[in-house]
Amino acid sequence: MLKETYTLTNGVKIPKIAYGTWKITNDQVTEKVLEAIEVGYRHIDTAQAYENEEGVGAAIKASTQPREELFITTKLAAEIKDYEGAVKAIDDSLRKLDLDYIDLMIIHSPKPWVDFQGDNHYFEGNLAAWQALEEAYQAGKLRAIGVSNFEVVDLENLLEHTTIKPMVNQVLAHIGQTPFEVIDYSQANNLLVEAYSPIAHGAMLQSETITALAKKYEVSIPQLAIRYCLQLDLLPLPKTQNRQHMANNADVDFQISPEDMETLKALSSDFDYGKNNDTPVFKKVLGDRKE
Repeated sequence: MLKETYTLTNGVKIPKIAYGTWKITNDQVTEKVLEAIEVGYRHIDTAQAYENEEGVGAAIKASTQPREELFITTKLAAEIKDYEGAVKAIDDSLRKLDLDYIDLMIIHSPKPWVDFQGDNHYFEGNLAAWQALEEAYQAGKLRAIGVSNFEVVDLENLLEHTTIKPMVNQVLAHIGQTPFEVIDYSQANNLLVEAYSPIAHGAMLQSETITALAKKYEVSIPQLAIRYCLQLDLLPLPKTQNRQHMANNADVDFQISPEDMETLKALSSDFDYGKNNDTPVFKKVLGDRKE
């Protein structure tokens, strides 16, 4: 499965499962990315906000895998909503990663994190940041460009006012919290949808329905969760620092039946995300459920 790819609208091939590095510190991430590459991962996901780009870049340099066989994603900080700031930040990421090019760079959020639940969608700021991404793409610094956490209205803004359309939208998506409206809109407009937190940080272990189905297929709950994303044509980004879990997360060569997929798609869970409740995206998810 780790060798399989999706193809973006510009023809670039992107591995179907990525290794996520959120909350892995810069001094630990080099070792973990190298382990992931040894397990077979070829798609590594980082971000300016993770403050670990240097460590990820060091792993790429230390790896025996040829650079062209690795796919590196990073994200433009959510707070950057101006052209000049975006130009500088793109070059900063290239410098920190110590790479000649980045395979995919995406705007981390349509809104700064402190205003993530606010009504201001920063339409002009996102267009300014996007212009910088377009120019970096045209200059060969980036092989593909996209967005993250963009709702339909945010995507409409870019699709209607830009020359190069976004190729990817990375969103919070997992069993029990699958944003079908934005997924359907993204896919209808030829954006590949990536699913971060596909295992809900382990919170779905509390679900009797998910537990029962994992037993039925004789797989782990994370394997069921990742397979669910793949069968929706999503690109899952599981994150773990455990080498055995890295391998387990990629061992998903089985099929969930159409009937069981419908059961999982209809599942609406009130998972307790624990400490992750304090992150902006999870706060918004919980807030939306209460409305």
